[in-house]
Amino acid sequence: MDDSRPLFQQIAEALEGAVLDGSMPEGSQVPSINELAAFHRVNPATALKGVTLLVDAGILHKRRGIGMFVSEGARAQLLAARRADFVERHVAPVVAQARALGLTAAEVSALIVKEMER
Repeated sequence: MDDSRPLFQQIAEALEGAVLDGSMPEGSQVPSINELAAFHRVNPATALKGVTLLVDAGILHKRRGIGMFVSEGARAQLLAARRADFVERHVAPVVAQARALGLTAAEVSALIVKEMER
């Protein structure tokens, strides 16, 4: 972990990535707080904070006495959130710039297709 975001957020995002790429499918058990802390070399309280973010969001759920599990629908929920973030962070600024340049939707679409075919 080497970026400027808080460690607990990086842990949450790593778990989200595992759900999204299928390495932690819905219904599967998540590593324990102590396992996450040891793997990421952080205090267990930091790992717990990252997991709690995902529990609060409904991505993970607790089974008393057993552990944490990936919730049903978690992948779809994460994909929807990531897509919305993509639109806000990337698409909306492109659209604003395209409008400022007087480009049509068809012209922007053609530019995107051309760029993706590179």
